[in-house]
Amino acid sequence: MKQTQQMEIAVGFFFSLSLLALLLLALKVSNLGSFIANDSYQVEAYFSNIGGLKLKSPVKMSGVRVGEVAAIDFDSERYEAKVTLSIKAAFDKIPADSSASIFTSGLLGEQYIGLDVGGDDMFLTEGDQIELTQSAVVLERLIGQFLYQKASE
Repeated sequence: MKQTQQMEIAVGFFFSLSLLALLLLALKVSNLGSFIANDSYQVEAYFSNIGGLKLKSPVKMSGVRVGEVAAIDFDSERYEAKVTLSIKAAFDKIPADSSASIFTSGLLGEQYIGLDVGGDDMFLTEGDQIELTQSAVVLERLIGQFLYQKASE
């Protein structure tokens, strides 16, 4: 009887631990893992095509996560996507002439924004705009261009 009770407690503990691990994995995959608001500043960037970029997508420099996508809107005057980036305050020395590109990583095709460092003496601050941007590469468009080029040959 005592051994059965100990076995039930061990199975219950293992099951609870498994559920917790599954919850943490789901939060990590969906980019909802950071509930604590960190000090950050926001900058804007305009793209002609953002592909599958989503809210809370990572913003990286040299492969290091320095922030996340805070908002995605459509600017009806410029006819471009306006992406607001929330950069962690610890990364306050990003040159103002840096560029932003949308990249795809991983097997699932997660998209993120990569920042390439410029050489300006001034740094990005709250409300600044990143002027140099490169939109997402759309695979369907590349295939279409390739097929059109082959058909015209």
